[in-house]
This record gives sequence, structure tokens and C-alpha cells, in this order.
Amino acid sequence: MKKLGTGIVGAALLLALAGCEESARRPVQVRPPVMAASRTAPDEPLPLDSQRLHGAAIFVQRPNGVDLLLRAVQTHLEAGKKYYETGEADQARQEFDQAMNLLVSSGFDLNGDPRLAKVFGDVTTTIQAHEVAASQEAENQMEPKGEPAPIEEIGEVTVSLDPRVKEKAERELKQIRHDLPLTVNEHVLTYLNFFQTSRGRAIVETGLRRAGRYRDMISRVLREEGLPQDLIYLAQAESAFQPAALSRAGARGIWQFMAYRGKEYGLQRSWWIDERQDPEKSTRAAARHLKDLYEEFGDWYLVMAAYNSGPGNVTKGIERTGFADFWELYKRNVLPRETRNYVPIILALTLIAKDPERYAVEVEPEAPLRFDWVKPGHPVDLRLVAETLDVELNTLKLYNPHLLRMVTPVDPNFELRLPEGTGERFETEMMAIPKDKWLSWRRHRVEPGETLMALARKYGVSVRSITDVNSLEEHETLAAGEKLIIPAAARPQPLLGKLVRYRVRRGDTLESVAAQFDVSVAELKKWNGLRGKKVSRGVTLKVYPGGMPASRAARNSKPADRGETGVSPGRSESSGSQPLVHRVREGETLWSIARAYQTTVDALRGANRFLASRQLQPGDELMILLPR
Repeated sequence: MKKLGTGIVGAALLLALAGCEESARRPVQVRPPVMAASRTAPDEPLPLDSQRLHGAAIFVQRPNGVDLLLRAVQTHLEAGKKYYETGEADQARQEFDQAMNLLVSSGFDLNGDPRLAKVFGDVTTTIQAHEVAASQEAENQMEPKGEPAPIEEIGEVTVSLDPRVKEKAERELKQIRHDLPLTVNEHVLTYLNFFQTSRGRAIVETGLRRAGRYRDMISRVLREEGLPQDLIYLAQAESAFQPAALSRAGARGIWQFMAYRGKEYGLQRSWWIDERQDPEKSTRAAARHLKDLYEEFGDWYLVMAAYNSGPGNVTKGIERTGFADFWELYKRNVLPRETRNYVPIILALTLIAKDPERYAVEVEPEAPLRFDWVKPGHPVDLRLVAETLDVELNTLKLYNPHLLRMVTPVDPNFELRLPEGTGERFETEMMAIPKDKWLSWRRHRVEPGETLMALARKYGVSVRSITDVNSLEEHETLAAGEKLIIPAAARPQPLLGKLVRYRVRRGDTLESVAAQFDVSVAELKKWNGLRGKKVSRGVTLKVYPGGMPASRAARNSKPADRGETGVSPGRSESSGSQPLVHRVREGETLWSIARAYQTTVDALRGANRFLASRQLQPGDELMILLPR
């Protein structure tokens, strides 16, 4: 649970509570009223002010400070539960925190009054339950699940030799062209036999089919780096060209890079992206790593072995035996078992891929991926992009497998890949939606018979908000196939600002963790109560990627960035007030909001300049300036 500040929410309310509390200590004497002959509503609450009933004056005691506090806390608690039920975790957390802040800042003895003790227990239990759920969800989000790397399954097989397969392979060697040395021996034949089994053939066919997506790109990169084209089959063995392939040791991507090796060759890894899963960038990194290994060993079989187990293991094997020959190292058992199997697997796959029909493998390669590049310049929800471009969400994921979330990074230089021919459309159509709404607004294609009211109910917004952004009349009939912008969708900004827990790894610093999550070191320290400059390995840190909602608002409070929800720069510092963001609910008015926060309508208008040009709408975020 995040730390509670004592002066965040409810300062104005507590001023009112103090007055009411004083009144409660000196209760007003209530005179017995003259009973009326009858009452139509016997359970109706008595009015707060003095009234006359059948000529007799009566005086009703106003609610005391505890009563007001309980009402306010219960309101925030119930609102938080409703937000959580609809998936709006950020808003739920804000409501729960406001309930807790009101209690701890009230000055009342929370254990001395049974009612306060009960509601304090309710709030505490609710917050803990929801934080545990959020933490478990976040833990699952930290490392997206990958697909098992096929190289590990292949390396564990045991298959007897088939003399007919040996004859096929020897004939093939005389007929095919290759730019890597190819060897046919008992070790290679073992895997050729496996690839003739139903399971082995399925692995080969999946890889050869998927290779069509990336073959042109890989061939180009290998050519640009001056490397043999047959090295593409290393990726076939490693991952079957699955960008999300994940080994038990943590290697990822088509080329199965470990994190430290990927970083060495420029592959970025953060909470938002993992470039080990970027097919082109990881191919470039793999090509340069293979080139460096060839300069060190001068033999492609040793290069493959070093790629798998690291150059240190191969060097030690050579030093121990005196042989710079892979098959000698294999025979003398000085390499890890996985590495000894690695080279024969690649050679067997190379032989099959060069002449699939010879091995009864028939597969149609998938079409190459062709795409446009765009720089959104601002985080954007992939669902909004898919709806804007009329493409499947899975298509966007296919083109951007290095994206770990449903939202693009907080990086103005990030390049998003889109299906070929849609880049220009993205640039034009996305401009119809303010950038600060790219994480919450949606687009909807109208189905036959759909009405504005039905859409408003579906997305949890008002009809007025839909008509305003789409220049429609409130009772206008919608045409089937028409595409509408849906403002302020009733769902949280995906993942931005949601609590995650990060376990510090070897080599991590506060600076590197902060950079990974696009937050400041100061924020990390604040969230975790840290004072020094160092953080120990194994410690679990609380992190809000991109910053908590309030801190993001502060970062973006300049008018050019905040747009209609902005506040004048310096206002909160110089005016002696503290800001609070309130999200407008259905049915609320400026007057009701001003009354709830003990402020005025004029003050709300002054702090929220967009109200000068349009009416208040559900989903709007109001900056509330409360007295310190």
C-alpha cells in the first residue's frame, strides 16, 4: 500500500468537521414536539434547521463531526469499490486513499469510537485486499510468458540411426550449394532421424513456414555484415523463428539472446520493450556477435558452439585438449552436453531446409512482413491504433513482438511498425484525437441498429460527450459502418501508473531501474522510503511505471501538454493551495462538486480553463485547489 500523506485530501472537509465536532461536545437541548395527528412519512429524517410543526417550535441537533467523517469516508470507500469492479484500478486506489487520509488526518481517536474503529478496519482491509490483487497481477505482468524454445526439446531426444537417412544426406551433400561447411556423421544423423518423426517434422515445418516472414530481412542483414547466408538456420534451430521463444535459462527471441549479451550488442530491455524479441534488431545484433566470434576462433563450428555456451567455455576446452576442432572437443567431452548437441542440430536442420522434399517435408512459407514505420511521439494504446486502422490487434502484435505491453513506451523516438500502406493513415486519423487521450479514448464502428444511447451505455460515457467530439446531434440516427470517436472510455490508462513490484537484480542501480520504468530516482526513493544512493540485490521495489497519476499530471502541467485539463503553471505553488484531481461522474455539476470540496464554482472555473469554452462532462478531470 502506498504511503499516506497527512495533507492530501479533505483539508477543507476537516475544517467543517472541526466546527461540527465543537457543536457535538455541547449538544443542543431538544424540546419534545407536539405530536401531529399523523405523518405521511414517519421515517423521514428531521430537518437540520429550526422549523415549526403545528405551531410548536422544534430544534434538531445537527450531525456532529464523527457523523460527517463517517459519511465522507463511506462515500469514498463505496466509490472505490465500484471503480475496482469496473476495472478502473487507478481511480479505485485514489478513492481508497482519500478515505484513509480523511480518517488519519481527522484528529479523532479511531479506537475510541466503535463506529470509527469499524470503518477504519473496513478501509484497511479493503485497501490491503486490493493491493494484494494488484501486486499479483503486476508480478504476472513483469515478464510476459514466452513460447518454449524448441532447441531445448530437440537437444533431449534419443533416436536410433536409420541407414536410409544417411544415404539421403550423403546424396544431398553432392547436389546442394552451401556456404557453411556441412558434415554428415552419426551425431548429425541422429537429429536427421528425429526430424523424420511426427514431433520432429512438426518442429521443422513450423519453423520453415514461419521463416517466410523473416527470410528476406535476415538474408539482407547477413549480406550487409558479410556473413554466410546459411547462418539463418541457427535461428531455425534456436527458435523456429518465434520472436517470443524463451529458454529455461531466460534467453529470448529468434536468436535466443541472454539479457547481458543482448545489452552488450545494443538490445534495449525495459518494462515496456525487449528488443531481443525485435526480429530485425536482434538479427543485426546476432550477426555482429557471430562476426566477433569468427574473428576470435576462425572456425564456424567453434563459432556456433561459442554462440551457444559462451566463448569462455570453448576457449577452456581448446586449452585443455590442445585441439581447436569442434568434433575433437565433442569426442573428449569438454563442452556442455547442450553445446555438443547444438552444432549437429543446426547441421541437420540445414540439410532438411535446403531440400525439404527429400525428407518428406512439405510446407508453404508465410508471406514476408512488409510494414511502415511511424513515430507516435506519445504513448498510445494498441487497441486504439487497431480500431483506427481497421486491423486486427494480433496483427499489430505480430509486427511489434518486442512490445511487452498493450501500450507503446514513453519514448518520443519509439518507432511503431504498422502494416504496409497504413502509416500515412495513422498520421492523419490519429490527429483527430488529442494525444493526451491516446490511452483512454476509443473508436467504434457502428453496427446496424446501434444508437447513441446504446454506445453511451456500452462505454460508460454520456451521449453528449460522443456527439460533441463527432459533431453529431443528440437524436441523430447512426449509419451502419460509420466510425465514431468514443471519448473518456470508462477504463484505466493501461498499465501506466499501476503498481508493480520489481526485484532488484545484479548490476541494477536506482538510476537504471528508474530509467527502465520512466520514473525519477526521487520518485523511486519516495515510494520505497529509501535515503541512500544504493539498492541491494534481491530487494523488492514498489514502482509505478511512468509515474503515479498525480506525478504524471505534475510533469505534464504545462498548457501545451495538458490541454483542456491543464492548470496555470505555478498556481499550486504560489496561491497557497494544494491541487487535487477529481474525475467527474454522471450527474455531477460544478455546484455539487464545489459544495463537496468546500470551494466555489468560480474557483473551479479559474483552475480549469477549458470550462470557459464548454460545459462540464462526465469523465472530465477537474483540478481542485484546496486551502492548505
